[in-house]
Amino acid sequence: MFDRKAYFVKERVAVLKLTDTFDILDPETKQTIGMAQERISGGLKVLRLLINKRLLPTTVVISEREGGPALLTIKRGVSLLHAKVKVLDANGSLIGSFKSKLFSIGGAFRVFDGNDREVALVQGNFVGWNFELRDMSGRRLGAVTKKWAGIGKELFTSADNYVIALEAQGLPTAMNALLLAAGIAIDTVFKEK
Repeated sequence: MFDRKAYFVKERVAVLKLTDTFDILDPETKQTIGMAQERISGGLKVLRLLINKRLLPTTVVISEREGGPALLTIKRGVSLLHAKVKVLDANGSLIGSFKSKLFSIGGAFRVFDGNDREVALVQGNFVGWNFELRDMSGRRLGAVTKKWAGIGKELFTSADNYVIALEAQGLPTAMNALLLAAGIAIDTVFKEK
């Protein structure tokens, strides 16, 4: 799953949803290649009715199918001023993390590898839902771009559709997995309310 260059992520629409589920599709064929599902306790679901969910901890599991084994796990703890997100592989080993920047226009976070070395930056623009992924030398690795879902969905739901496109050639599979996780973390860290 992590050897692809592009992913179409489609958030599922639900009435009064307390957790998020995302279908991960091939952008060309629209065939489902995976899913990301938020998994939290019942107590946290209740707290989300009272407190902005961006402040509360969350866990998002990426798997090939619903109920399947985790390929990646994205964990965010309690976040007040800035968020720290850990990304774990199928064995539960840390492959990287994200740390949000305290002040940025459009949202930004630093990407670290499993050895806590900064390897990339994800930077949003101030006008919308477009983010660039760049390595430490400034080379563009990819982008996350929101896709229009239609007036009914855009006005009446908070569900988002977006494409994660990886542009750099020859990246290790772990880095591709980390960049896919970064795309999903944008939604869970910066955009969900």
